[in-house]
Amino acid sequence: MLLILTAMVTAVSALAERIRIPAPLLLVVVGVAGSFLPIAEDVRLTPELVLIGLLPPLLYAAAIRTSLVDLRANRRVIGLLAVGLVLFTTLVVGLITWWLLPVPLAAAIAFGAVVAPPDAVAATSIARRVGLPRRIVTVLEGESLLNDATALVALRTAIAAIAGSVSVWQVGGDFLLAAVGGAAIGLVVAYGLAWIRSRIANTTIDTAISLMAPFVAYLPAEEVHASGVIAVVITGLVLGHKAPVIQSARSRISERTNWGTIQFLLENSVFLLIGLQLRFVSEAVAESTLSTSDIVWFCVGVLLAVIISRPVWVFPVRYLLIHPKDAAGQPVPWTSTAIVSWAGMRGVVTLAAAFVLPADLPHVEVLVLGAFVVTAGTLLLQGLSLPWLARRLRVRGPDAREDTLQEVTVLRAAMEAGRIELDRIVAADDDPEIVEQLRRRAQSRINSVWERLGDSDGDEPPSAQYRRLRTAMLAAERDAVLEIRDAGTVDAEVLDRVMATLDVEESLIDKRGGRAARVGEDTLTTPRPAADECDDLRAAKSTIMPLSGHCEDCIREGTRPVHLRLCMACGNVGCCDSSVGRHATRHFHDSAHPVMRSFEPGEAWRWCYTHEVLG
Repeated sequence: MLLILTAMVTAVSALAERIRIPAPLLLVVVGVAGSFLPIAEDVRLTPELVLIGLLPPLLYAAAIRTSLVDLRANRRVIGLLAVGLVLFTTLVVGLITWWLLPVPLAAAIAFGAVVAPPDAVAATSIARRVGLPRRIVTVLEGESLLNDATALVALRTAIAAIAGSVSVWQVGGDFLLAAVGGAAIGLVVAYGLAWIRSRIANTTIDTAISLMAPFVAYLPAEEVHASGVIAVVITGLVLGHKAPVIQSARSRISERTNWGTIQFLLENSVFLLIGLQLRFVSEAVAESTLSTSDIVWFCVGVLLAVIISRPVWVFPVRYLLIHPKDAAGQPVPWTSTAIVSWAGMRGVVTLAAAFVLPADLPHVEVLVLGAFVVTAGTLLLQGLSLPWLARRLRVRGPDAREDTLQEVTVLRAAMEAGRIELDRIVAADDDPEIVEQLRRRAQSRINSVWERLGDSDGDEPPSAQYRRLRTAMLAAERDAVLEIRDAGTVDAEVLDRVMATLDVEESLIDKRGGRAARVGEDTLTTPRPAADECDDLRAAKSTIMPLSGHCEDCIREGTRPVHLRLCMACGNVGCCDSSVGRHATRHFHDSAHPVMRSFEPGEAWRWCYTHEVLG
């Protein structure tokens, strides 16, 4: 059964990528269709399977790749969504359930807590697939990582209220224990594992500890009635933030690869499992004493309540409490708020929490059906319409060209730090050729990023030539090693080491070929996070008439330019540092004119040679 489910998840996910449909949506549809096949009889979701088996690793996999810095920057809006919105939705859906069904108010509130939290997997996977701005993805990711804790505590409190009275102090105490206890346990586990992992050099052992981390955090927290969700999220955030310090490069690569595979299988299996539950849910509802019309009105009512309550909360909170601003200090457009208000897809936690409801609750089978309708309905309605809404509102994702400029800024700072360290440690007896080779390698990394900008008119830039030629060489080298292996003349362990060396080099070749994708028709200027200021940039002209439309030095010397640069002092046009002549840099050294601007179509970013900053 596990083999069949894994094969279905892999095949459907591959198909979804090919036909450009978010995999979670297609998997739900396939699951619904497959739920009536005989093979689905034994595939049942249980609270233990989801809340202990699936939820901790899914949350941990998302948390270790989530930026702790970005979460801090958006902590206010994330808190208002993860706590405020969940409680608001719980109350709204609970009151509507109490109105539509003959159930106690506490049971209705418990059901509201079941359907209140959007799903971490659905929100981030669909948001990234749509290509939303990073701030929106961060907000949705942070909300969905933490809102399960609020909902599960509210559900626990409501279930306790069904059995007897619950005081306000008890409710407050439960929330305080869940939040503070979960965070404390998460920090203890995170720093404990960080201390252990920083002393382990073996990549395999480090990866094994990483696989245990979510359960080491979740189980103790739940044992003391704190929030296991918060404990796992805190553990993942801290360990992900500290990974460059406590882990070796090989361990980080191994962890990314392993958790990437686990996340792919669990995320997509979750949506397939959701669809496969339709048969069991419908069979249970068939025995309900309520009329069909009452059940239909209830399902439609709670689905609409879940969808509508989100924008009803988000828009007033945005304008009354948050007033968010972007990196440039400008107000975040209302279109971004509209996207956040529509991205409320529910997932497997909602369905699993529905099974936690007491079995002797009146009409519990109808409540479980309502949870299924909310889960499938939000996934299909909001998930399918989210790309359309983003296009209609012209909410664009990250511009790859702006990313490239920021990448250059980071690489330049890293290269400068490396150059200073090289100058410090180089000894008189060190081979000058090796030192120069190190300098060239550092510069070539930056040049390969610069080459993703501009318009090369179909010409192959140097980094692409290196990638093509070296890849062909490695293939030939690997074939030669395989011939030696088949001949049986060399020990297998020696051959494995040689093959590993070739594999490592191939993995280091930058596969990101081609020009960075352009989003919209805007002219590329330096993005705010990467922009800097210096006296030369402030004094430079904003426009100047170019002396030529091409690099005259390249024409005279018979070389080919890769990209063109325009001197903002005299209008000279020269080629970039990836070009053979590097005439723009030569012009700076000859003339001391410090500021140049890109002379490529659709680009207006500037560079100061003296201070080596973008502006």
